[in-house]
Amino acid sequence: MLKQNAVEPRLYREAMSRFAGAVHVVTTDGQAGRRGVTVIAACSVSDHPPTILVCLNREKAENDCFAGNGVFALNTLASDQQKIADAFSGLTGLSQDDRFALAEWETVSTGAPLLNGALASFDCHLVEAKDVATHRILIGKVTGLRIGDSLRPLIYHHRSYHIL
Repeated sequence: MLKQNAVEPRLYREAMSRFAGAVHVVTTDGQAGRRGVTVIAACSVSDHPPTILVCLNREKAENDCFAGNGVFALNTLASDQQKIADAFSGLTGLSQDDRFALAEWETVSTGAPLLNGALASFDCHLVEAKDVATHRILIGKVTGLRIGDSLRPLIYHHRSYHIL
């Protein structure tokens, strides 16, 4: 039988920093407002119907607009888009308007901003939101997508960016 130990949050974050992940900017726009956030925690759920999930910090009240709008887009960043990743992570201190001004955006089906030049952009209608601990899991049905050029992806590993 396994012993149950309390896992210290600092050690958990250190272990999780060893995960390598693609860097994305998840965006929304609508009545609840426009917002974009850099995320690593995103993945495919199913291809029939096409469904993805994204995890957002729910301790940031500004992230409530994703559920409020009921739509979001997941934009997978290319290696030359680190400046966009930094801006939407909040590291630069830019306002949301200034962050969006760093790149060109368009909409496909939901009204959520899709990043021009992204490796792939998935336009989604929110089908479920579930709060777990400090995060909100957004599950979205993909209703539109754009596939960009086959460029090198921007990867985040051990608290820094890397190019695959």
